[in-house]
Amino acid sequence: MPSMSARAVVGFLKLARAKRVWTDPAAAQRHLDALATRPAKFAPPRRLRPDVTVTAERGHGWPIYTLRPAGREPVGAMVYAHGGGWVHEIHPLHWRFVAQVAAEAGVEVVVPVYPLAPFGTAGEVIPVVADLVEGARRRCGAAIVAGDSAGGQIALSTALMLRDEGRAGPDLTVLIAPALDSRLTNPDITAIELVDPWLGVEGTRVFVEAWRGDLPVEDPRVSPLFGDMTGLGPVTVYCGTVDIVDPDVRLLVAKLREAGVPVAHHEGHDLIHAYPLLPIREGAQARRAIVREVAQAVRRTLAGPDGG
Repeated sequence: MPSMSARAVVGFLKLARAKRVWTDPAAAQRHLDALATRPAKFAPPRRLRPDVTVTAERGHGWPIYTLRPAGREPVGAMVYAHGGGWVHEIHPLHWRFVAQVAAEAGVEVVVPVYPLAPFGTAGEVIPVVADLVEGARRRCGAAIVAGDSAGGQIALSTALMLRDEGRAGPDLTVLIAPALDSRLTNPDITAIELVDPWLGVEGTRVFVEAWRGDLPVEDPRVSPLFGDMTGLGPVTVYCGTVDIVDPDVRLLVAKLREAGVPVAHHEGHDLIHAYPLLPIREGAQARRAIVREVAQAVRRTLAGPDGG
């Protein structure tokens, strides 16, 4: 059974009617128009944690933040793409998560504030994130790409692009409740949508239309589930079972295993969308596990094939 804190979050979402914008196309379009007119703030909270430093620069025309463990050189790097349905700005929960990774895994974490739909599109954003991963590897010797929800789509699409272009891919791809097939036509979604307190299909499709730009929805830069998984580096994926993306996560895990890709599948029973980021007991456990996986992947890469 989910923890009391997890049940409290579900209750809050229902009281706030958070699902409406994701299920009602008209509400979703109004929401998209309002966000485009009055963009949200994206800067990190004034107080994150004292054992992390934060710097900012402008690269590729975007604000790019870098978090590092205070007082020591980072070992390896992670590029993190935040979620939010391709239309919402980075949230304080994202900032707290990446700060935890930087401090406790001892890595540099690069956080691009990528342009959101309708101003940013998949065809414009994915190549830049790929360049950031490549740059992180040059600086730090090991590079991880990670993301949640829409950011999980960006992360996996980035790993596929690097592989397709013959560039070194990430040493680990961390996916938290990733959006994988933006058509949202998996028949198993229907039953889950009835109990998912947060996400829905029809409103999400409005955001997908803005995000895909002139790309077909089946393009791996929009729907990475359509990509060939052969040759990817290790993948770890977290998803709750009360989440409309879970059926496609299961398909991805099967596809990765069939392609011979090392994959760790962490399925949170009766937990909701992006639960590792939430202020709940199960989220704290998942965050600690992700920190361990990131640190292990970096150490494994920097040690080399002979472990020396």
